[in-house]
Amino acid sequence: MKHSQTTSPRRRRGRSLISALAIGSAVVLAAAACGSTASTPSGGAASASAAAGSPALVTAAPPAGFSLLWRDDFEGTSGTAPSATNWKYDTGPGVSFGTGEQETMTSSLDNVYLDGSGHLAIKPIRSGVNDWTSGRIETQRSDFEAPAGGILRVEGSLQQPNVTGADGMGYWPAFWMLGAPLRSGGSWPSVGEIDLMEDVNGRSSEYGTLHCGTAPGGPCNENSGIGSGELPCPGCQTAFHTYAIEYDRSTTPEELRWYLDGKQIFAVTATRVDDTTWTNAMHHGFFVILNVAMGGGFPSALGGVLLPSTASGRPMLVDYVAVYIKPAG
Repeated sequence: MKHSQTTSPRRRRGRSLISALAIGSAVVLAAAACGSTASTPSGGAASASAAAGSPALVTAAPPAGFSLLWRDDFEGTSGTAPSATNWKYDTGPGVSFGTGEQETMTSSLDNVYLDGSGHLAIKPIRSGVNDWTSGRIETQRSDFEAPAGGILRVEGSLQQPNVTGADGMGYWPAFWMLGAPLRSGGSWPSVGEIDLMEDVNGRSSEYGTLHCGTAPGGPCNENSGIGSGELPCPGCQTAFHTYAIEYDRSTTPEELRWYLDGKQIFAVTATRVDDTTWTNAMHHGFFVILNVAMGGGFPSALGGVLLPSTASGRPMLVDYVAVYIKPAG
């Protein structure tokens, strides 16, 4: 797929129906994420507030042993754009992303703006019968990389769009990362994609996925990827929750872990694929992406075709995004 060297490609992962419906053993971990005593991440980052609509409670200090590399708390005047120092837009018709989504991504303040209360809002809006605009932004930096022998932690506090049932048909919010080589001629999925959070159709759930290797098929089962399956996330449409990954290069084999509100919910080790595939996907920097797609292969695999009942103007809210590094030793 051809793409600009300064923006992400017109490509995002596809999903098969089988992948979308896969639940697997990760559900056990997910149940722990919703209230029991599953393992905590390195440093135990603060979990989200249980109060509906209130922001995540976040400690000022980085997790134990980590240092802060980068952070955005989305402070600013209501109705203004997110920091151009930190973010850039990826605009254009959703059909060009290769996933069947139907919106047009814009840089309009109608779609992407600060709400004046310390949040970024990405709001899909219907115009006409079934024409949609929305927003997709990515970090300017693409050097978020796990040091050899150390750990990279990326986390964010988000409230998914407040939709459910008929209101939510076709909604597809995401918090994810792409490998930096994509900006210098690399190809998807070999450069690696890490999906910290995806949800579709307002199902009060979330998916974590690693994309790598070749497509279709290949060592990472593309275009589906190596995923958690659907994990329960009660209240994720009505309150802020903390989503995170840790890429741990201090262990043998290396491991990529997903967390929801401080509880581990999924993991992939380097031995899941061959050494070359893992190295190409993981041993480099990444950039972070936030977007809300409308329609596409993933929502439709779960019955989420855009309908007249699909609610317009329900934003994904982001309280913060932070990147931490833990050095070797």
